[in-house]
Amino acid sequence: MALVNVREMMKKAEREHYAVGHFNINNLEWTKAILQVAEETRTPVILGVSEGAVKYMCGFKVVADMVKAMVEGLKITVPVALHLDHGSYDGAKAALEAGFSSVMFDGSHYPIEENIQKTKEIIAYANSLGCTVEAEVGAIGGEEDGVIGAGEVADPNECATVASLGVDILAAGIGNIHGKYPSNWKGLDFEALAKIKEAVGNMPLVLHGGTGIPADMIKKAISLGVCKINVNTECQLAFQEETRKYIEAGKDLQGKGFDPRKLLAPGCEGIKRVVREKMELFGSLGKAE
Repeated sequence: MALVNVREMMKKAEREHYAVGHFNINNLEWTKAILQVAEETRTPVILGVSEGAVKYMCGFKVVADMVKAMVEGLKITVPVALHLDHGSYDGAKAALEAGFSSVMFDGSHYPIEENIQKTKEIIAYANSLGCTVEAEVGAIGGEEDGVIGAGEVADPNECATVASLGVDILAAGIGNIHGKYPSNWKGLDFEALAKIKEAVGNMPLVLHGGTGIPADMIKKAISLGVCKINVNTECQLAFQEETRKYIEAGKDLQGKGFDPRKLLAPGCEGIKRVVREKMELFGSLGKAE
């Protein structure tokens, strides 16, 4: 099955009140684990890639070609989107040229006027290729490839302005952050989320920083219009934890336990576990049918 953009995914998710999981990939193992769970559970999925991960994997074309070949090789039949996460202006254009089916242009650190102008240009280019665009208003807390935000709450009027440009999905800051949440985190601002949803109408909303947000908050966010939820850190932590157990148990020293295929297998199972759990929490399991 060819890669798809996120437009139909989001329409169905909003109509049926669930969210599609966006899971960041970091290498072949990550990609394979997520795709296998999506196919086994008949669940649509978005593979997210940061520009840092793109650089690590040798460029946009390598990533796009790997994902397309893996979708074909694994005989994946559920909808799969390849999405640039927190892309710069140049990065978004390069991803689209390389074959990504969707991009996020993160212009949240620009003045609103410049954000709007650059977003318009990315939208026009993406539309010419049949791809979709995510935009952001109100920087998400934490750090994502050098873009640092303190967890700002987006202004509903600015959200409405950016939504009206023709973006397909909108990431609006509501106090969420990337990475691990600190013990003094105040939680999501649902009053702000409701106001943003009212301002943008039927525009699907995106929740970044999905790792560590309590399940009840996730469900409430979905009920208020969130249709895409990003998860990265939790998969990384699961991979690290299972890999550590394998090595501390000395299994890498038994027989051919040092073989990378054996060494990385427990970590991949950890990723799969997290992906299944999140898909169930988001209500997207089986929604590819």
